[in-house]
Amino acid sequence: MKTVLQLLQLLGVLVCSGQAALQVSISLNKVELSVGESKFFICTAIGEPVRLEWFNPQGERIVASRRMALHTEASRSRLIIYNAIIEDAGIYRCQATDANGHTEEASVVLEIYQRLTFRDVQSPQEFRHGETAEVVCDVISSPVPAVVWYYQDREITEEPHSRYMVLPNNNLQIHQVTKADEGVYRCEASVEARGEIDFVDIAVVVNVPPVLSVFQQSFNATADYQESVTFTCITSGSPDPLVTWHRKSQQLEPSEQYILSRLEGGRSMLTIRNIRQSDGGTYSCRATNKAGVQERELFLKVFVQPHILQLKNVTAVEGSAAMISCLAEGEPLPEVSWRRASDGQTFMDGLRSSDSRVEVRGRHGKSELTISGVKLTDLGRFDCEALSRIGGHQKSMFLDIEYIPKFLTNHTVYFSWEGNPVNISCDVMSNPPATMLWRRERFTIPTEGTHNTRIHSAEGKSVLEVTPMSDRDFGRYNCTARNNIGVRYQEFILAQADVPSNPHSVRLSAVSQRLATVTFMTPDSHGGVPINYYLVQYREAGSLEWRDVRSHSVQTTVVLTGLEPNTTYEVRVSAVNGKGQGEFSHTESFQTLPIREPSPPAVHGQRGVGKAYRLGLVKQDDGGMPIVEYIVKYKTDKEEQWMTKLVPGAQDFAMLQPLQWNTRYEVEITARNVKGLSEPTFYQFFMPQKPDITAESLFSGLGLGAVVGLGLGALLLLLVLVDVSCFFLRHCGLLMCITRTLCGKKTATGGKGKELEEGKAAYLKLPLKEENGKESLKPDTIEIKVHSDNSLHTQPNISKA
Repeated sequence: MKTVLQLLQLLGVLVCSGQAALQVSISLNKVELSVGESKFFICTAIGEPVRLEWFNPQGERIVASRRMALHTEASRSRLIIYNAIIEDAGIYRCQATDANGHTEEASVVLEIYQRLTFRDVQSPQEFRHGETAEVVCDVISSPVPAVVWYYQDREITEEPHSRYMVLPNNNLQIHQVTKADEGVYRCEASVEARGEIDFVDIAVVVNVPPVLSVFQQSFNATADYQESVTFTCITSGSPDPLVTWHRKSQQLEPSEQYILSRLEGGRSMLTIRNIRQSDGGTYSCRATNKAGVQERELFLKVFVQPHILQLKNVTAVEGSAAMISCLAEGEPLPEVSWRRASDGQTFMDGLRSSDSRVEVRGRHGKSELTISGVKLTDLGRFDCEALSRIGGHQKSMFLDIEYIPKFLTNHTVYFSWEGNPVNISCDVMSNPPATMLWRRERFTIPTEGTHNTRIHSAEGKSVLEVTPMSDRDFGRYNCTARNNIGVRYQEFILAQADVPSNPHSVRLSAVSQRLATVTFMTPDSHGGVPINYYLVQYREAGSLEWRDVRSHSVQTTVVLTGLEPNTTYEVRVSAVNGKGQGEFSHTESFQTLPIREPSPPAVHGQRGVGKAYRLGLVKQDDGGMPIVEYIVKYKTDKEEQWMTKLVPGAQDFAMLQPLQWNTRYEVEITARNVKGLSEPTFYQFFMPQKPDITAESLFSGLGLGAVVGLGLGALLLLLVLVDVSCFFLRHCGLLMCITRTLCGKKTATGGKGKELEEGKAAYLKLPLKEENGKESLKPDTIEIKVHSDNSLHTQPNISKA
């Protein structure tokens, strides 16, 4: 009823005033928000508000900031809260004010809670063997979460005498942790009110302090015999210990003397190479890991052999004296000698060299080698050797010799021309290396060069590249080489090159209808730069157009080809170098030969196969026109009539056949071109006697297969002849068997017929015959076994010897 009265009162006011009532609403009434989330709220006013404002839970008007943003229009305002925090919770009010100062407001309740959050949980977490480990799991939420720990998929519960305990701060405590406790532990947190749950896996690593042992603690060695000693330590621990070796409180680093190595099974080794007297003493092997450190000592005792304590490289100036000192110790005191490596010469105490420049003086293990008037040939290695009855020791030093710069080249004159770059090379040998610079008319050329010069430098070499642009760029250039021993100068001349002078003594030789050979002498001057080639020009007399022929490289002979017969030509020669083409020589004239009959051909013969003979034809001068044909006439020396054979001009042989055996032949060969016939060329050859048909001649032309075939054929023929002889003389053999099979003839004598008809075998005993037909006096017989199929088998009777 009260509400109705208020509405009626509001309606009366609106009617009286003629204005709409002011109303405010917010899109949401109550909101739950987790820490870190963002949210916005929209406030809407009905009526004619002149101002919309937001107020925070503390009643303060909200001003836009980085975490709270306001977007207000005429009757609408939006409040945005970014990255909410716990302190942002409370009641937010939106207030609208009209022109009469009347206000209306709406509110929204914002509740903020903390979601499950694991804060900076480290994994892995490492602990020392045997200590009480506390595995940290820092988790927050609102309300406070419930935390459960798991290991190997089983929940960790607090049991009597258990080494595991969940602390009030949710961390897991492991009493006297061991290597067996290593693994992955799960920390699981939950908020029952929201049904929220999360977990994090934490790897637990247990570090075990190192354990160190050694097999042998004391070692003996002899110095200066390039002996080596190896110390060995065996370590265990987790993680694997880092093994370091120490001597005199200094850690040893790998070097040529100390070799550090590690093998499987935790074995670490220190090898001391080339043991010296100073290497003796105490060494320590130290094993370190995250869990601790352990150290063991080892001792090396060194026996002293002859040992060179001091030998240094020496630098001397050429021409001065050099003194080299070698200090050695040992027991007994060693004797010291010297050897020059370059020639192997040995120098002993109290002796001088053959040139008296090298002298050695020594006392109490110290020896001094003195060289007077040092030369560059003394440069190199010198060996100092200390010897005693128990051993020896040798060391080497290097004698370096410094000297003033020395120029290595005598090429001091260079030629070029305007626009053509040229390299002037200054080569220097010096020790120490020299600095080099170039001068031109008392002015130093800068290292970066000028508009037409560039300097290219390398060790012991400086190249000045000059591109002459005018006559002023030609002249003298100075190369200065300087080191701390002295300074030297070398002057170079850049002369202006010219084109070559004209070749001379032009001669024509071997002139024919189509060819001519031009020879000439080289020019008196090549212009300062090498000649590249020669240009030969020729033309027909009266013609204005010259034809060019280049020489091959710088040869002074050029062959002109493709000339016309019976024609006068003019020829001249010029030389060409990098600067250009020089003047032409005096013009020479020559005339090619007119077309004429060809020269007689050259002939060489070769016996052909059988009654043939092959004549080789070698073309000579063709007279300026191609050979049309060769006319070959031949006859025996006893006949008068010639036989003629025409051979095309392109062919290089003529085959004469058939010829007669044991006969001498005369041949006349003439070449013909369009102009006519050449003079004949006469040739004779002899055909040998007809060859005998011998096995050698028969088989000489046959291949291996043909010879084998003929051999098999001859063997077969021999077998047939033997079989035929056996048929007629002995009534046996393959032919006899075939005849009896085909004719069906039966052989029977006396009482044997019945046995043959019954299929039984009978034996006929035939006396052997002599060659004259008489019966043999020998009782030998041949048994012939006749079977019912009329086949015969003979067998000699060898019952009697």
